[in-house]
Amino acid sequence: MDENQPANSQKGGTIWNVPNSLSMARLILAVLVGFLIEWKFFFAAMIIFIIAASTDFVDGWWARRYGQVTKLGRVLDPFVDKIIITAALVALVGAIGSKVPAWMVTVIIGRELLITSLRAMVEGKGGDFSARWLGKWKMLFQCAAIVSSLLLLLYGTTQTWLSIATTILLWVAVISTVASGFDYVVKVVQLNKQA
Repeated sequence: MDENQPANSQKGGTIWNVPNSLSMARLILAVLVGFLIEWKFFFAAMIIFIIAASTDFVDGWWARRYGQVTKLGRVLDPFVDKIIITAALVALVGAIGSKVPAWMVTVIIGRELLITSLRAMVEGKGGDFSARWLGKWKMLFQCAAIVSSLLLLLYGTTQTWLSIATTILLWVAVISTVASGFDYVVKVVQLNKQA
């Protein structure tokens, strides 16, 4: 189940189908990433984060390909995406707070909470709150910033080039997060005007 799946898609036969099971597995991995960062197993955290984030498309593809789209999946998939990002970022603030400022993480989490609320409002009225390309780029930049931060923890903050790259990626992630949030707000306003 993917954010770009139309709201009126055909349901699959059962709630706990393959896509929803994959989303639940990704949710467990996302929580594990947070614990691994806290326990200072940075390499393991990075590998599991990459697996959890990069397999995001699998559940959506499977749901569309085999007609297993469910209401649970339409909620679960974007929820898991947000947990993957926020669990890693919150843990990183504790691990290298000076390189991953709390205010940046607050902006990112605030945007995710806002969009989740807007999605619930729009889709609760039967509207379509599909993912937009800016949202997909936002997710990519957030993941890149998290991987770069984990590499910084692995190789040390004395690696100047890596420290600079991490700072740049964090800023790009925050800017794209704000821009994407604004894009969704504009979309909701337009949908309300049409209604």
